[in-house]
Amino acid sequence: MCAYAHDSESELKARGVKDSKVLSPEVRERLADELRKEGAFELSAISAVEITERMRGKTSLNELEALHASALLHKLSKRVALERVVVDSPDPVPSKFETRIRKYFDHDFPIACLNHADRDHPIVGAASIIAKSEREKELEKIKALIRRTGIKAELGSGYSHDAVTIAFLERYSGEGFLQEFIRHEWSTAKRFNTGGGLNDFL
Repeated sequence: MCAYAHDSESELKARGVKDSKVLSPEVRERLADELRKEGAFELSAISAVEITERMRGKTSLNELEALHASALLHKLSKRVALERVVVDSPDPVPSKFETRIRKYFDHDFPIACLNHADRDHPIVGAASIIAKSEREKELEKIKALIRRTGIKAELGSGYSHDAVTIAFLERYSGEGFLQEFIRHEWSTAKRFNTGGGLNDFL
């Protein structure tokens, strides 16, 4: 996850900053480098281990994301004066996600939780670009670890809709060294008797 602050959202839009999902890897990485240099940002990685443990403790993913989002906003607000905040809501009812965030961080600036905010607001698109860039770096570390074990099969993107990732996990999800990267409490994960699953790695 990433919280990002910038002086001019219109400038970001003019430069082509948008939802990371619609950018090519080359454009995304170029923009990520530029955005890191010119804006203030905070990062938080929610590991598969934390997700598994929290879900087993009956904490929803939305609650966990709100906890991390509030921590990011708290850190960022200590570095820059936040006039307003726009958050990409994972909840189909965005006001519920705002309530979750306020539970952990009682801020005095306006906050708008919106669906598809990364698509509709360049400032959120900027955060998504940096977050995606960081995710890809972590994924490359996992792929390097896999190669060192002698496994030659391709991992793919690590996303649950990726056929390459699904094929990889169907074959290798029981490998001990992979367990810390798999979200075991996803319903798709439970389809595997080995304890692995068809989940996002990161």
